[in-house]
Amino acid sequence: MQRIAITPRADWQQRVEAVGMNYHTLDGDVYWDESACYRFTASQIDILDDVTAELHTLCLKAVQAIIDRKLFKQLLIPAWAVPYIVDSWERREPSVYGRFDLAWDGSGQPKLLEYNADTPTALLEAGVVQWFWLRDCYPDADQFNSIHEKLLVFWQDYRQRQPSLHFAGVDSSDEDIGNLEYLRDTAVQAGLQTQRLAIDQIGWDAGGQHFVDLRNNPIRALFKLYPWEWLLQEEFGPYLPQAQPAMLEPPWKLPLSNKGLLPILWELFPGHPNLLEAGFADQPLLGDYVRKPLYSREGANIQIRRGASLVETGGSYGGEACIYQRYTPLPEFAGNFPVIGSWIIADQPAGIGIREDKTEITGNNSRFIPHYFVEN
Repeated sequence: MQRIAITPRADWQQRVEAVGMNYHTLDGDVYWDESACYRFTASQIDILDDVTAELHTLCLKAVQAIIDRKLFKQLLIPAWAVPYIVDSWERREPSVYGRFDLAWDGSGQPKLLEYNADTPTALLEAGVVQWFWLRDCYPDADQFNSIHEKLLVFWQDYRQRQPSLHFAGVDSSDEDIGNLEYLRDTAVQAGLQTQRLAIDQIGWDAGGQHFVDLRNNPIRALFKLYPWEWLLQEEFGPYLPQAQPAMLEPPWKLPLSNKGLLPILWELFPGHPNLLEAGFADQPLLGDYVRKPLYSREGANIQIRRGASLVETGGSYGGEACIYQRYTPLPEFAGNFPVIGSWIIADQPAGIGIREDKTEITGNNSRFIPHYFVEN
């Protein structure tokens, strides 16, 4: 794994906008950064593919263990939602995607930092933008990227279940809008009928006992780029088990979408080469560790302790329970710390996207860096 400095395409802004990425620059700083790229070998890509499949299998086993051992309270999941989650799992409701964030420098075994199982972003840039970059800049190389093709296959299968689908998210974020519209576009390409609305435009028809859109049409199936833990806290969240719309991501992904998954995985599979030792707050780790709230995003409220050194970030997630995870260093390339986001689409490894930051805590100022690979 190498980081290579390169010259950006002269018209890179127009090129990425042409494929739907209008958030290449955030708050005046470059987010899509093609002044560098990462180079892998084919054997390294094979490792990432295998590890992603393995982690996905472990997480599915963890869901069953959480249900069997009734660990929902430890994950701060309200009791009223438990039957809803269990029913979703037992019916094996389909899941579109997830993203495993890995620490790896190309040697040894990748280590799981966390699993973005519910509302992962950076999908458009991983699936489309870096693919067109590859064609322009390294046409003779390859890329670990079948995201777009696997999304189309998923939607084609899903269309047999639900021919129409509502897409909802928060309209205040250009990044969220870009990812939501990309997913919606792939669904349209696969033949689904779609409707777009903001999450706060979803209504409740008490008489019909179902959720409705702005035209009072029933919402039979909903893709929501909105965290499950927020959705359950909404005024009408408790009506979800009653209305039973088909949900993407499905309710059974909720136990996987918080950091409490990490100590559960470690307890189930102690010493696994792709996991880091982790425990809940009542089992703090000795030595170097990272403390994470059960629910947090974009590097908020993270604490890294290394010997006498303490680094932490602020944010609004510090009030709830936390977990401790064994510290593992991120690779460093000239002051840049990359995290590999490895995608699972419809239960299959589908590709990677790399975000890097100037610190070991990947925050909302991180940059997306494209990649390619060559034969060994």
